Amino acid sequence: MFPQRLDSTLAYAIAKAMMDGFNRHYRLFRTESARAQHRFETRDWLGQQRAQRERIEFYDLRVKECVMRLIKEFGADDQPMDVWEQVKLHYIGLLVNHHQPELAETFFNSVTTKILRRAYFQNDFIFVRPAVSTEYIENEEPSAKPTYRCYYPTAGTMQAEVLRFLQDLGLRVPFDDLERDAGLVLGAMKRHFDHVKLRANFQFQVLSGLFFRNKGAYVVGKIINGFQEVPFALPILHNIDGQLVVDAALFGEDDLLILFSFARATFMVDMEIPSAYVQFLRSLMPRKPRAEFYNALGLAKQGKTLFYRDFLSHMRHSTDKFRIAPGIKGMVMLVFDLPSFPFVFKVIKDFYPPQKDTTREQIRNKYLLVKQHDRVGRMADTLEFSEVGFPRDRFTDELIAEIQKFAPSQLEISDRDGDGTTEVILKHCYIERRMIPLNIHLQEAFDAGARAQIEHTVIEYGNAIKDLVAANIFPGDMLWKNFGITRHGKVVFYDYDEIEYITDCNFRRVPAPRTEEDEMSGEVWYTVRKHDVFPETFGPFLLGNPVVREVFMQHHADLLDAAFWQSHKERIAAGHVFDVFPYERDRRFLSHALA
Repeated sequence: MFPQRLDSTLAYAIAKAMMDGFNRHYRLFRTESARAQHRFETRDWLGQQRAQRERIEFYDLRVKECVMRLIKEFGADDQPMDVWEQVKLHYIGLLVNHHQPELAETFFNSVTTKILRRAYFQNDFIFVRPAVSTEYIENEEPSAKPTYRCYYPTAGTMQAEVLRFLQDLGLRVPFDDLERDAGLVLGAMKRHFDHVKLRANFQFQVLSGLFFRNKGAYVVGKIINGFQEVPFALPILHNIDGQLVVDAALFGEDDLLILFSFARATFMVDMEIPSAYVQFLRSLMPRKPRAEFYNALGLAKQGKTLFYRDFLSHMRHSTDKFRIAPGIKGMVMLVFDLPSFPFVFKVIKDFYPPQKDTTREQIRNKYLLVKQHDRVGRMADTLEFSEVGFPRDRFTDELIAEIQKFAPSQLEISDRDGDGTTEVILKHCYIERRMIPLNIHLQEAFDAGARAQIEHTVIEYGNAIKDLVAANIFPGDMLWKNFGITRHGKVVFYDYDEIEYITDCNFRRVPAPRTEEDEMSGEVWYTVRKHDVFPETFGPFLLGNPVVREVFMQHHADLLDAAFWQSHKERIAAGHVFDVFPYERDRRFLSHALA
């Protein structure tokens, strides 16, 4: 038995315990993010990758801790709804002057929905809409680091100001030649303002926190001149001597959209006020949804919350219906979409053809592997939802029949909330950015006789595979249909059920035939063990078209050679981390030998 308390006192105690749980979560999250600078400075690349993976688990662990505390100390799972109404009101009071109120609201939702029954998910006991504004939040402490710094160069002090904002980053490793790098950066910047008059408000605005990912640290900011604003990002890397170099200068929204792509791993950034970072980043990339900025900053649950709010808003303002997604149907995933919404929904089927030796749990583990891995711009990020409801009248009958046929265990159709509205409830689904399947894109290029588009597509396809190899990923099924192309022309992989680590594969050459009968036989005459891969056999499946084959062999013939794959496997197993650049190599300032 729990001691009887006044409802208000009990409600406040529960709200305070929930806020304590969130504050602990964000303190640990921020501490791990801040340590990224030390790992970068000491070139601890494997430690950086490990921290990226482990940080993803922080949120769920803290939610679980908080749920257990609330049940143990307050009997939260037995409290009546009038207590929970007061809990939320007290919690809103605790959000006043909080520096991460939007994240704390999402934490409240996560904890509450673990404790309350599903019937209460969509009512007043959670934050369906934000209760506290994130506009103009600032840390008023005198010692607090501002979200961004402003620099006001004149015609004669430009290089000095570039030098100053690079020095203000606080990196504790010397640059190879900081004066040289500042000059290179300024030279690249001048192409964006040298031909126009410098206005009274001419300035550089630079985010105070560095963005760490893989082997790089990125300075992010913008040039302001009159009404013109030019976003920029500067990647900082280590050269082979352990000194720092500014490797390139990226400018404009498109360059930054690629850097912050949904197909890349999250950044580690030390942020006191994440909403202020998101607001600044949105000024650089206004086409990118806020949800994706939170995802890019490692705050996936907040990204998921905002995505769902955007989705509900889209549903209120649209009338088209969910349909079976166009393209070749997958053997493992059932895919559907809403034509007016730029995402696809994927449900794991209940059964698979004999050649797919897998289970639902194995498939979910593959998607988790991708979530935790460095996606190097070549694997689409996914949002994972459970028990998600849709209005039945927004589904085509053909789609309902398809789900009933291939994934009946994942489907429920009912008036679950008792309000007379029939819902389609999916037990589990993945949601990811819609892309044009590569086989369709390639066929369109052939139909249009667009040789340049064909060449770009084939070269990009090979580049995508090589980037995945560098990240220790073997895609498994490399058919064109399992890749998509983004609006920036980047090829991205999105079929994960056969994905493996390169280091778990055994790359072999096809043995010479023992007899003439072996050579003429359509059957395999040699032993094939689990995880054996024969790269030279890829050609017949991928390169049937002579034009495709010509381009592929010119640029990526090494992908058909077991030695290419085996050499990468051996270097990765020895602890080497390959460089994978989120920009073209011709954008680099100098040909540094990188660490």
